[in-house]
Amino acid sequence: MSAKASDSRLPVAKTYKIYIGGKFPRTESGRYYALRDGDGDVIANVCQGSRKDFREAVVAARAAFGGWSSASAYLRGQILYRIGEMLEGRRAQFVTELTQQGVKAKKAEAEVDASIDRLVYFAGWADKYQQVFSAVNPVSSSHFNFSVLEPTGVVGILAPQGSGLLGLVSNIAPAIVGGNTCIALASETRPLCAISFAEVLESSDVPAGVVNILTGSSAELAEHFASHMDVNAIVYCDDADGEGTQIQELAAGNIKRVIARVGLNWKDDSNENPYLIADTQETKTTWHPIGR
Repeated sequence: MSAKASDSRLPVAKTYKIYIGGKFPRTESGRYYALRDGDGDVIANVCQGSRKDFREAVVAARAAFGGWSSASAYLRGQILYRIGEMLEGRRAQFVTELTQQGVKAKKAEAEVDASIDRLVYFAGWADKYQQVFSAVNPVSSSHFNFSVLEPTGVVGILAPQGSGLLGLVSNIAPAIVGGNTCIALASETRPLCAISFAEVLESSDVPAGVVNILTGSSAELAEHFASHMDVNAIVYCDDADGEGTQIQELAAGNIKRVIARVGLNWKDDSNENPYLIADTQETKTTWHPIGR
């Protein structure tokens, strides 16, 4: 092939699919959007997720909830640690993808390293948060009274727009380490790492359906995350155009728990704490009579 012919060749941009139930389908709508770099060149085609994609993800998450919530804390911790190991092995790829999306090289390296460390951090809490947040309660009767945490169920996560990887990991990890399953909507402006992260999940030990990742527009999908009757909690990280108010109103339809994490600096160590696990837990109180 001549140099002239080579120069005129059009590159084939990768199409990043969505991740539902441990598989990588294309969006049922057939829509996608072109992701461009700072020079205006197309670097990838990204699926524009639809309401039907979201509903299928909820079905997958609900089906996976029983097995995942009953798994031992030790196993969940080991699986999160394994995700961190797999991400470490693909560190260079994630750094490259962040830089393609406009993040400076040093900051991209720091974001990937922080994401790995955060997975390991939450893995370490898997068998400890119960001791911190549970209690033996004093009562004025002949009973033992125990309060323990249980997973809420299916959690919808609207990931922060300004953080392509760390913000996503920082919201998924505490949700699933506590036994929940989730559907996450990736950053619309920096979506590449989200689907590459799904590839990490698929090749690790995470059961299918525990984590489902969609790409697309928060303006289009947020209302479905908030109003779906089989989603038990929703986490949102941005409040553009009053999106937070809409989520609060729609979530009231099934008394869905709403967790607002707006304006947080995900690089800050203050966003690495067990209270993020407790956000998507329910407190169950048990009474047990004291026999003679």
